[in-house]
Amino acid sequence: MDRKSWTITGALLGAAGLAAWLWQKGNGRHAPAAGRAEGPWTAAEIPDLIDTTAVVTGANSGLGYETALALAQQGAHVVLAVRSVARGERAAAEICAAAPGASVAVAELDLADLNSVRAFAAWFLGEHETLELLVNNAGVMAIPRRETADGFEMQFGVNHVGHFALTGLLLPALLRAEESRVVTVSSGAHQGGRINFDDLQSRERYSAFGAYAQSKLANLLFAYELQRRLDAAGASVSSVAAHPGYAATNLQRRGPEMNESRLQAALMEAANRIFAQSAAQGALNTLYAAVAPGVEGGEYVAPDGLMTMRGYPVTRASSRASYDAEAAARLWEISERLTGVQYQALA
Repeated sequence: MDRKSWTITGALLGAAGLAAWLWQKGNGRHAPAAGRAEGPWTAAEIPDLIDTTAVVTGANSGLGYETALALAQQGAHVVLAVRSVARGERAAAEICAAAPGASVAVAELDLADLNSVRAFAAWFLGEHETLELLVNNAGVMAIPRRETADGFEMQFGVNHVGHFALTGLLLPALLRAEESRVVTVSSGAHQGGRINFDDLQSRERYSAFGAYAQSKLANLLFAYELQRRLDAAGASVSSVAAHPGYAATNLQRRGPEMNESRLQAALMEAANRIFAQSAAQGALNTLYAAVAPGVEGGEYVAPDGLMTMRGYPVTRASSRASYDAEAAARLWEISERLTGVQYQALA
């Protein structure tokens, strides 16, 4: 992305967020979820998770780390699924220091490599009978065009394709649990996304933010289509989507670092300082989707504040495009072909 594009990025994101907020004011669902009192939902309301096994992707920093920490503090056995085992082990040590007695494991997972996804799933299924919670959190944002080990555009490949494959491969353990949830972390950026079925890998034309928005819309199409198929199969698994708002994490730094641009990095750092909420606050949306009583499959959780940039979690409506069942089914079929992963238990 050129320098001019990055200087107007903040304005574009603000305009998109405002449009999303105005749309949601008329269409969103702001009532508290059933089973909880009026008032903001906080981590203090996370129930006892002593018999819960959770997998959190990208759990070594940012939203993933805060999600894993909160789950471990309430007794869940948390698997930190991370690209760098060394960074994952440091995160695990920090979690155990903050929550003495926490049950935490670290396992390698590179969502940009389907062989790694398969290896992680094989390891997990060999070690665990059930999986009560899968949090599809890891992602990349607005980076220069790169390809995964399997030839997918990196943002589409990591944010959507890798998580599609992971969820399908872990489905047997999810189905064996008495009740389980899959939480897929999307973004308000999905509002500006469209699925370019003629060029999913952005080979003909690439926009860093356009590819990101496409991948985040793909997350929602996947989450909602998964719920449709779970319902049709009568499964006791719920698929829920979450948007963390604008949270200060390493996600925003990756693009500027890859572009080797001090200007871009400074712009993102300034935006984080001015607009962003903490990673812990952003992770509340993921946690609410993951464990709050009354959350139903097919729901979208996002902050209650202005432009959905910050605040406390509530259920909202996502974009009209995200509920396009025909597009979701088409993307599902393509994703099965790209990954070779078939959700046979839901057939």
